Amino acid sequence: MKQGIRRRAGTAISVLVGAAMVLSACSSGGGDGNAEGSAPAGSAGTAKKVKLTAIMTKHPLTKPLAEMEWLQKVEDAAGVDIQWQEITADWDQKKGTMLASGDVPDLFVGPNVITDADMAQFQGLFQDLSGMLDQAPNVQAMFEEKPDTKRIATQPDGKIYGLPKYQRFWPSSASRLYINQKWLDNLGLQVPTTWDELYDVLVAFKEKDANGNGDPNDEIPMDWPGGIGGYFNAAYLLGGTGMTLTDGSGQGYFVEDGQVKNFLTDERYKQLVTFLNKLYKAGLINPEVFTHDYTKYQAVARGEGETAKVGFTLGWVASDRFGETLAPQYASISPPKATPDSPVSWSYDYNSLNYGANHIVMSAKSKNKEAAMRFINEMYSPTVGMQVLFGSLGPNIKDNGDGSYAVLPPADPAMDPGTWKWTSTMADNGAFYIPDTLKLTLGKDMQEVLEQSKPIESIPIDVDNDVLPGVFLKYTTADNSTLGLNNTNLMNLANTSFAKWVTKGGVEAEWDSYVKESEKAGLKQNLEIMQKYYDEYKKKQ
Repeated sequence: MKQGIRRRAGTAISVLVGAAMVLSACSSGGGDGNAEGSAPAGSAGTAKKVKLTAIMTKHPLTKPLAEMEWLQKVEDAAGVDIQWQEITADWDQKKGTMLASGDVPDLFVGPNVITDADMAQFQGLFQDLSGMLDQAPNVQAMFEEKPDTKRIATQPDGKIYGLPKYQRFWPSSASRLYINQKWLDNLGLQVPTTWDELYDVLVAFKEKDANGNGDPNDEIPMDWPGGIGGYFNAAYLLGGTGMTLTDGSGQGYFVEDGQVKNFLTDERYKQLVTFLNKLYKAGLINPEVFTHDYTKYQAVARGEGETAKVGFTLGWVASDRFGETLAPQYASISPPKATPDSPVSWSYDYNSLNYGANHIVMSAKSKNKEAAMRFINEMYSPTVGMQVLFGSLGPNIKDNGDGSYAVLPPADPAMDPGTWKWTSTMADNGAFYIPDTLKLTLGKDMQEVLEQSKPIESIPIDVDNDVLPGVFLKYTTADNSTLGLNNTNLMNLANTSFAKWVTKGGVEAEWDSYVKESEKAGLKQNLEIMQKYYDEYKKKQ
């Protein structure tokens, strides 16, 4: 997967994507596998349906699976009737007890609903699909057309327990920095280009009634969802030091010049923490930053009517972050530099946004494996894939009648397209494949995200030497266990320290002892393990 140095839009998404569509010869039994209800020969039609059980981990917004038109047609085409258990919270707590009991459903659906670590711990509980792929030509087509999907699915011993997704359309970063341009204009200010300039702008937001509603105390100059790494979090500001994160670096890991590192013990991280503490002491950060949940984080940024409340923050796209009414007030910007001479980078999230591991897993105890495999095959049909992601043909997607399709706007004009998608279907949490040849005009939110990504797309990223190919690294059972245990200990220490240092200070005095404690927690061992796998991965490129 040699990609070289490329811009963040190296996978540039046009509004109308694709060339000729390849849809035939990809369905079990010779049908086209679409969600129009065509049944594979000998499996559905008038034949009695096979009953299956399945668990789906879905977004809290998502409507009941029984109300998804495309899913009912997929079950009909596969000749199955699935009893779904729908999980929206606390799956990790529920999962351990279920797996330990061995009383599991036929299928698990969702992003890493069953992880590689689970497969290592509960050997024999999950079905090896590598010898069953002749029953799933749509999956075989995905593996042939996108070899990286097979790499993600295959364990070090060659077995395949979970199948990935590929959703193709997403840009190369999940998070964008947004500043309220209307507030800047109201106060006669320019977009900040350094951390010092950002501090001055945030002070003005706080002290000068930036939203102009006559209340000088209702503005929140800066906000993020709390915590350290991961999408939309403050760690993205490390781009202003020249550090290239990968997938938000939720546990701190990143690559620099081919060396696996962790920003949690990097001097540039200490510099960022010191800056955030300066902001917090000045009252420039939401005081609830470490206590509010994501729902509250979103709601606050949507303000009251046409009155915005948040000045500087991170999000996926403006309409999703601020709502349709306030979105026009905000501009996406390049990360401010730590100092005027600092290099600039960003987080390369393309792999985790467009690929996903273990999105569907079959139980080895299933008594209806062939039927389960028929269902899996239908899920990976190209025209099903776009419906898994964006919603059903008809209410959510228009069939143009010429082999092309278009994502429709929300039925409720007051709803933003992102919320519409997550409400209507499995969306990113589903198991599916969207080939590069499928012609699909994207919705307004995806068009917006491309436009609003321009400030960070202009930042060159050395994908070969500065990006951790996390989703493509497959660890042995022993190394997986070691990494997981060490990361738990490391993040317990890091999260507690980060919150304390931002709100109360003390990073300078406690830094050396913190670094030593991090090494005791297993950081050094993890870096050695990850470097070994990274080097092996690079040799195969």
